[in-house]
Amino acid sequence: MGQALEHAITQHSDLSLAGTWSRGADLAEILLAADVLIDFSLPSATELVLQTAVECKTPLVCGVSGLDDTQMGLIRAASEQIALLYDRNMSLGVTVLERTVRDAAASLGKDFSISISEVHHVHKKDAPSGTALKLGETIAAALGQSGSGDIEYCSERRGEVPGDHEVTMRSATETLTFSHSVTTRQVFADGALRAARWVVTQPAGQYCMQDVLFGEIKSV
Repeated sequence: MGQALEHAITQHSDLSLAGTWSRGADLAEILLAADVLIDFSLPSATELVLQTAVECKTPLVCGVSGLDDTQMGLIRAASEQIALLYDRNMSLGVTVLERTVRDAAASLGKDFSISISEVHHVHKKDAPSGTALKLGETIAAALGQSGSGDIEYCSERRGEVPGDHEVTMRSATETLTFSHSVTTRQVFADGALRAARWVVTQPAGQYCMQDVLFGEIKSV
């Protein structure tokens, strides 16, 4: 994602790269020249990234996947001091898909069974994907359910597929299908830059891509 972000930044005359961080470098020194930090690193670096962003009062866009409950707690704590946007998928299309399936599920009710399928490249280790789980949690919340246990998940790992997701809502008489396909990982970089532009204008708090596109605060 680092190279994709660097490339995306060069396509915008109003943006410039303050620096890139790798283990062993001084992140605080980089943040002195930055208006916002974008983090697509690894869960193992999350605590340090959050701590440094808070110390430097730097707004943060975090797209790290696979965070556990403890790390999510650190994100919530950091958001009390800085503007922090966290989302498991920065794609604008997935953000719209999430809103669409939420509204559809709320309208249709519990008479429709729901399945979510996803296809990713063979290098992806987690299954179901974070995005599939995110969609499932959104649908469950729309139906007033505390978990997504009634939703069926199907995962496939094939070739170099960047990411395909499909949500199917089925009753005895009809079927609705909502799908999203990524052709290049560049979409995640483009979404992150849109999020970065947005989050620097916000007060301290935890935000997500729903806020960026629709101006409404939604739990993540």
